[in-house]
Amino acid sequence: MHSRPSADDHLAAPCGERIHRAVQDYYGRELQKSEDLKTNACVTSARPLPKAVRDALEHVHEEVVARYYGCGLVIPECLASCRILDLGSGSGRDCYLLSQLVGEQGHVTGIDMTEDQVEVAKKHIAYHMGKFGYHKPNVEFIQGYIEKLGDAGLADESYDIVISNCVINLTPDKRAVLQEAYRVLKPGGEMYFSDVYASQRLSETIWKHRVLWGECLAGALYWRDLYSIAEEVGFSPPCLVTASPITIGNKELEGIIGNCRFVSATFRLFKVPESSRAGPGQVIYNGGIVGHERELVFDANYTFKEGEVVDVDAEMAAILRSSRFADEFLIRASKADAAAPQGCDCKGVKEKICDPFQLLELLAAPVPACCPSGTYGSPGCC
Repeated sequence: MHSRPSADDHLAAPCGERIHRAVQDYYGRELQKSEDLKTNACVTSARPLPKAVRDALEHVHEEVVARYYGCGLVIPECLASCRILDLGSGSGRDCYLLSQLVGEQGHVTGIDMTEDQVEVAKKHIAYHMGKFGYHKPNVEFIQGYIEKLGDAGLADESYDIVISNCVINLTPDKRAVLQEAYRVLKPGGEMYFSDVYASQRLSETIWKHRVLWGECLAGALYWRDLYSIAEEVGFSPPCLVTASPITIGNKELEGIIGNCRFVSATFRLFKVPESSRAGPGQVIYNGGIVGHERELVFDANYTFKEGEVVDVDAEMAAILRSSRFADEFLIRASKADAAAPQGCDCKGVKEKICDPFQLLELLAAPVPACCPSGTYGSPGCC
């Protein structure tokens, strides 16, 4: 049975320091395994794991898996030899998965503020390197704050990819997290992350609740605010990948939350250099990404099938042109005056799918025949 929320569950004044201490205590001492969670916010996954990831997971130590708390799939494509940073790496499950996918020439850094979790991750490095057949470790784990990567010694433009799995909601300063991720990414780099989002800005009652902080809900960002923060920091408009519903399963917590809804969603953000920006384009996927040879489901709006011409907006053309995906596509200027609308102003049904709650509804509905599998096609397609 889940414990009943009490007066002790409320934070008198949820300043950054107090939030950090409460979260460290919740994840370091109160939770011993994922079954101890009171909601499914930190364990839900939006889609099945690809075979390569399932196979890699079998090689991860059972204690690392048992101490894993995450809310989605944060294993992007095209990873060979990449340098990856995992924000809020916890017990290291995703780091050890990625260690296998980047190969011995790649590198994975995990950073987490909770000492107990970092110790679990560190003590299994030798086990995993032996399991993977690596001569030297390609993973490292650092204790530190994801809002202050510079304090942990992480340099500018030093990573190809930054991932995060249900952790940004646990930080009081989301803008600082995205700003630091942008700083450490190389030009053309990607931030690929799953997190919890709210259907509205949260009340003070929710914001002050200690258990709801630990359960990834009290710190959830209003989904529209992600778009504005990403733009302020310098990222390309967020690409919504997947979404899955969050259920509470605790009457007392449901009463505190009221009519606010929560969703687990995966987004990709890119650090696009100005030199890569041009107009809309037409792209042809060459089928060269392992595990995605026939089609690449890039996000909820774009699926690229091998050899098929796809019209893309200026943002997507710039992303593909400047990122690690450049060699996987033939990219040319669009013949049309305008392709699909850029960014997300979320004003009309013919815009891109940007709202994760809208995506949930679409995923629950039958897919129209004219739309590609796994996406909802170009705006106005159906």
